[in-house]
Amino acid sequence: MRLPVVLLLSSLSLTALAEDAPKLPAAPPPPPMAPASAVPDTAPVAPVAPVDTDEPAVTISTQAERTVEEYRMAGRLYMIKITPKNAPPYYLIDDRGDGKFVRQESLDTGFRPPQWVIHRF
Repeated sequence: MRLPVVLLLSSLSLTALAEDAPKLPAAPPPPPMAPASAVPDTAPVAPVAPVDTDEPAVTISTQAERTVEEYRMAGRLYMIKITPKNAPPYYLIDDRGDGKFVRQESLDTGFRPPQWVIHRF
C-alpha cells in the first residue's frame, strides 16, 4: 500500500516542477530568401582547405598470400597490419617514430585496468 502512494506523490511533485519551468520567448521567423536572379552566376568561390581529421589514412594491398594494410597519420607510416592467407594477423608498429618497426602478434599492450560489472541488461 505504501509503494503506490509514494509513486503517486512523486509523480505529482514532478509534474509540479515541470509546470514551474520558465517560458522561453518564441524564436523570430527566418529572414526571407533572396530570389535566384539576385545571386550572380560568377560568384568567386573561396578555395576549400582540407579538413584536418584525426582519422588515419589506410592503404590496403592484396597479394596472393597475404593482405597488407598500411596506416599513416599526417603522412607518416606508423603501423602495418599483415594478414596471411591462412594465419592470424600480426602487426609491425613504429613505437618511437624512428622508422624501425617492431613485430607484435596483436595490438594488446598487456595493460589490464580493473573492471567491474555495474549493471547487466
